[in-house]
Amino acid sequence: MSLTKIASVDPHSPAHRAGVHPGETLTHINGHPVVDVLDYKFYAYDPRLELTLTTPDGGSRTVRVRKEEGADLGLNFETYLMDRARSCANKCIFCFVDQMPPGMRKTLYFKDDDARLSFLMGNYITLTNLSQREIQRVMDLRISPINISVHATEPALRTAMLKNPQAGECLDIMTRFAQAGITMNCQVVACPGVNDGPALDRTLTELSALYPAVNSIAVVPVGVTKFREGLCHIEPYTAAQAAALLEQVEGFAAAFRKEKGTSLAWCSDEFYLLAGRSLPEKSYYEDMAQLENGVGMLRLLTSQAAMALEDVERDEAPLSFSIATGLSAAPFVQEIVDKLREMCGNIKGTVYPIINRYFGETITVSGLITGTDLLDQLKGKDLGARLLLPDNMLRAGERVFLDDVTVDQLEAALEVPVTVVPADSGFDLVDAMLGREIETQCPLLPPEAEYHLYNP
Repeated sequence: MSLTKIASVDPHSPAHRAGVHPGETLTHINGHPVVDVLDYKFYAYDPRLELTLTTPDGGSRTVRVRKEEGADLGLNFETYLMDRARSCANKCIFCFVDQMPPGMRKTLYFKDDDARLSFLMGNYITLTNLSQREIQRVMDLRISPINISVHATEPALRTAMLKNPQAGECLDIMTRFAQAGITMNCQVVACPGVNDGPALDRTLTELSALYPAVNSIAVVPVGVTKFREGLCHIEPYTAAQAAALLEQVEGFAAAFRKEKGTSLAWCSDEFYLLAGRSLPEKSYYEDMAQLENGVGMLRLLTSQAAMALEDVERDEAPLSFSIATGLSAAPFVQEIVDKLREMCGNIKGTVYPIINRYFGETITVSGLITGTDLLDQLKGKDLGARLLLPDNMLRAGERVFLDDVTVDQLEAALEVPVTVVPADSGFDLVDAMLGREIETQCPLLPPEAEYHLYNP
């Protein structure tokens, strides 16, 4: 079955007005073959379109469509990508999916490495499974920005880390993208004694040579769960190792900023917490280009909360509440609660740091907390009249945790209503603590995008 077969047509959409029917297959737009969602979105942008369709009986017909430039046609297909998601061909020594507990939902074990998801959903790709045709298409369609998991630029080291003979071609492909004007955001998962030290110096130097096409670089520590039996031995970063890496990256950033006016490279918040160092001020992170990698997320949360607190009325008396979050974020959330209490003495709120026993206690981010750990650690506690949870604990657009426990089940077991709060918004956190209504809706993502959301 063709995956460009039309599953449904939105009522009153341009395609519906033009007479396009479910069950037909879209083959061309303005004469260009439509292979997948990238072709569809790129070629369907124009205001005047000619759609070539194959009918269910095998016939062919052409439909002309007029619409606003950039407006959606209103077609829905058998799959989001209009194709099968491409799985990862690597066997990375640090792969988080390989460290997942057994018995979780199937989509969490899928390793995506798909350039289309990089462009559409922000997923990171390694470039190892791109054919020459696909590389050329990225440049021809100007698919930008693309998020790339680099880890190391030295070919032999990258090949060894990814266990893929094509991994060493990364910098060559990125150079071609840079020459074509493709913007790239880069990620380095740092492993102690593997790709830090001199190897990281080389990576930062070679990536910086592609600036401004290389727009940003995030350096994040390897995540190590308790499920590493049979895998390459990797230890988490110690405080001393984290401090040394921070000094290394900050030294590079300072020199680059002096020359080009931007730091280009930043360490994730977790490195500062591991090293026992204070987070930089919000301005240090410039335009927050690497927020999804946890770079500046906690500083953004606290700075937004501080602005929100300026507008708090001192006589506000909300219902009592509790907040459950990861060990990393808990001190910062506690700081916000304390400041709110100073301004409104009638505030009753408790922060509960949740220890990650499901994946292992080395995992401290809130996005990997399960319903099981919440139930075990909050049962019998004074939760007040409501429980606040960051939305990164849940699958996007749904009320389900990583272990398939639902918010409804949590509410029933703990006998308290749950309010889901955007994890990256200090404004929403303050509003939620004050009992104000907040907007918590987010788009439902396709299953093939799920792994990226939980990759710390």
